Amino acid sequence: MVVMRLYLCEKPSQAKDIAAVLGARRRGDGCWLGTDVTVTWCIGHLLETAPPDAYDARYKRWVLADLPIIPDKWKMTVKPRTASQYKAVKRLLGEADELVIATDADREGEMIARELVEHCRYRGPIRRLWLSALDDASIRKALAALKPGAETFSLYHSALGRSRADWLIGMNMSRLFTLLGRQSGYQGVLPVGRVQTPTLRLVVDRDRSIADFVPVAYWAIDVQLLHDGTPFTAQWRAASEVCDDQDRCLNPELARQAAAAISQAASARVVKLRTERLREVAPLPFDLGTLQEVCSKKLGLGAQETLDIAQALYETHKVITYPRSDCGYLPVSQHGEAPGILAALRQADPGLNALNDHLEPHRRSRAWNDAKVSAHHGIIPTAAAKNLERLVGKQRAVYTLIRARYLAQFLPNHEYDRTQADFDCAGQALRAVGKQIVEPGWKRALPEALAPAKGREAPVPQTLPALAEGRECKVVDVKLKDLWTQPPKPFTEGDLIKAMKNVAKLVEDPLLKQKLKDTTGIGTEATRASIIQGLLDRGYLIKNGKALAATPAAFSLIDAVPRAIADPGTTAIWEQALDMVQSGEMSLEEFVTKQAAWMSKQVARCAGLSLTISGPASPAGRGATPWKNKRKPAKRKPATSTRRTAKPANKP
Repeated sequence: MVVMRLYLCEKPSQAKDIAAVLGARRRGDGCWLGTDVTVTWCIGHLLETAPPDAYDARYKRWVLADLPIIPDKWKMTVKPRTASQYKAVKRLLGEADELVIATDADREGEMIARELVEHCRYRGPIRRLWLSALDDASIRKALAALKPGAETFSLYHSALGRSRADWLIGMNMSRLFTLLGRQSGYQGVLPVGRVQTPTLRLVVDRDRSIADFVPVAYWAIDVQLLHDGTPFTAQWRAASEVCDDQDRCLNPELARQAAAAISQAASARVVKLRTERLREVAPLPFDLGTLQEVCSKKLGLGAQETLDIAQALYETHKVITYPRSDCGYLPVSQHGEAPGILAALRQADPGLNALNDHLEPHRRSRAWNDAKVSAHHGIIPTAAAKNLERLVGKQRAVYTLIRARYLAQFLPNHEYDRTQADFDCAGQALRAVGKQIVEPGWKRALPEALAPAKGREAPVPQTLPALAEGRECKVVDVKLKDLWTQPPKPFTEGDLIKAMKNVAKLVEDPLLKQKLKDTTGIGTEATRASIIQGLLDRGYLIKNGKALAATPAAFSLIDAVPRAIADPGTTAIWEQALDMVQSGEMSLEEFVTKQAAWMSKQVARCAGLSLTISGPASPAGRGATPWKNKRKPAKRKPATSTRRTAKPANKP
């Protein structure tokens, strides 16, 4: 008896790659056909959670009295835009004897497939293809190790719980606050989301801390010393009683007296000298959040832009593994593939020849750790690293960063000697710190080491001359610096991604903080970029260069919604509960029931609120950001030293 096995993929491009390996090369209606094998695809979600009016026609009108809306039995509807592909998938599910789910290997991918299985009432056996890369070798390896369908089913319930929680909060709270806004004359829609609103709160809080920041004056002294013809710089160390908690001197008169005394001295004597060798291990391969953070900082890329580029490197060029990973560790079983990958990387790019004498293919860094690998592993290059000339501009830059993190795993530790020299100069304490690189190690793999950018060379750390306790060093120059403390920096997209990942560190409530795991964030690797982009698109956030700023509407909304809904800690607790659904510690029904009960309480509390909402920022008003209105310090007379006069005071 001939058995028809159906492979259900997430995207057409993914289906084409898998079909080619399976020998299914004949094009059918919404599928690829082979001998006893059919490969079909979704286009993202072919189904969506039904809107409120699918449950009752009266919900087409937004009325406060109808809230909260909580479905008794959840419904799914076919997305109109991709209805033709849904029909093809439904027909094929009806004909299939066996199904292999081949969607992306994550919660969302599981849901895309399983919601179709449920909606189309497929009842046959199910297996799971778990892919981390789309090159031929990786596909063949995964096809030879299909998982039982039951092994990944809990991912579906976790994703479904997330979807229903988002629906409950989005549909109810967005309607509630839009209606309350209309009562006060605001005619726009006020979207409220389970993740987007706490994310917005992070930016609003940061902007307020910037706006409320009051600069404090402090003073520092740089002293240039000379020993055996080698100049170096030491810093004055004021007594702790006149310093703040960061050892900054707050007493201007004391600083002036110290600068005068040092200026009149001929030399400074070494009173203590200590050198220690420090070793830095290689950073882990990238997870998506860390990649977005680094690309924001080094390349000026937005979070969504970084994800789109990584997705193209994975799907189109097939030169990296699955990018939507929340883990930077690698499975030990993959270590045997390292020599082949390294050889392919060197062959594809002769620029890596400089590393040949330093790479150790059998070296096992801390990245290889089965105990810390989640559903996905770190983002690494594949052995299909050919035709790199196709990668230009931003794609090449992002690929180079990913490749460097992988190469770093096979290079020695970065080692350097740190020397700290303490001096006495006319009764004033000075300290100089020097760094001497002993072994560049994994830093040889960094893009700037392989191909330094012209005009953008990294500052070289100070190297101290050969000193010894009791030696005298000549005082060459003294600079008394008049400085101000600086406000917190506004979020960039990369900073905000990092804050969303590490939200437990930002939670102030001690009880909530105790409940949160350090690893619990808000949103997922796959959704954080789209959440930030959504806030930009809705006019809640604007960008000034790299910096994000909250608009007046954002401040109004965050002040109006219940604190629990805007609190990142609350959302992180929900994420923890979703992890419990995934592990089987909590049922989907229990999670959704708790969400619905909590939502009902929030609606009851807020229904009588009176609020005033400022309109979203218009393009003309985008320059009025909170940190541009911060209090400026009063002007002060420049501080000066006596001998070897100091340069004019730095302006705040």
